[in-house]
Amino acid sequence: MSAGVGGTAATGLVEQLLPQVTPGRYDAYEALLHALVEHELWMLLWQGHPGSADAQYGNMEVDGLGYAPCVTSPQELSISGWNRSHEVVRGREIANSLFPDRWGLWLNPHAPGGGVGIPWLDLRRIACGLDQLPAGPLRISEPTIEIPQFYALLTQNAHHTPAVRALSRAWVQPALGAPYLAIGLELYDSGPQAVESVRMMMGKSVSAVPEGLPVSTVALSDEYDPVAMWMRANSRPFFDREGYGAPTQPVQAPAYGYPPVMGAGAPAAQSWQHGAVPPRGF
Repeated sequence: MSAGVGGTAATGLVEQLLPQVTPGRYDAYEALLHALVEHELWMLLWQGHPGSADAQYGNMEVDGLGYAPCVTSPQELSISGWNRSHEVVRGREIANSLFPDRWGLWLNPHAPGGGVGIPWLDLRRIACGLDQLPAGPLRISEPTIEIPQFYALLTQNAHHTPAVRALSRAWVQPALGAPYLAIGLELYDSGPQAVESVRMMMGKSVSAVPEGLPVSTVALSDEYDPVAMWMRANSRPFFDREGYGAPTQPVQAPAYGYPPVMGAGAPAAQSWQHGAVPPRGF
């Protein structure tokens, strides 16, 4: 796979944005994520060759999270001194391959300052659509806004929606964009008819939401969604058809959004390992 005119333009944009990604610059980080979607990346193979059965990416660990290292252009590949094979893959493709196993992506780890890491939750956003999922890091808490009419109507409608087992809630503040109320859905059935009945339930209920208050839903069965993970660990259902009550013990929330700064003492190229991140059918 070789970069064409579009790839060259994307490469230039990515490399312009990388130095701008600093702590607190969520706008620059979000712009970098958008630029990576169609950008070609040079994935570093610890062993094997592209397409071979034994091909495996390198891997590195930073603050307890796993990353696959890559470089952003042929020039950066040359500067890195990497003398093994590599595989050229577009950002959306590698994001879709890595995030299900909770692997992130580390850009240009050879660069001064150590490059930039993209945690797996942000690879999930690249794979599923950056405009479809909120920008992290997310601040998630119990809602403090008083909207008893909405909760009463939603609870009433949930009683008449057999697919719904329980409903939870959270207040979500994205790094960019407006805060919103999230309703967590625990369902008995995730088939098309059940999903449509839940859509109708929410449609009948949102009339009681104050004007200007955004409301979103999330499936509590989604093992990759950070809001669902928070609800499962910390939130007691406000509607519970079976009355099973107490939430599980809180668990450590996963890292989300702006990656840790790679500086002194962080893994260098020679600490890359093999075997944990095999390429998966592009």
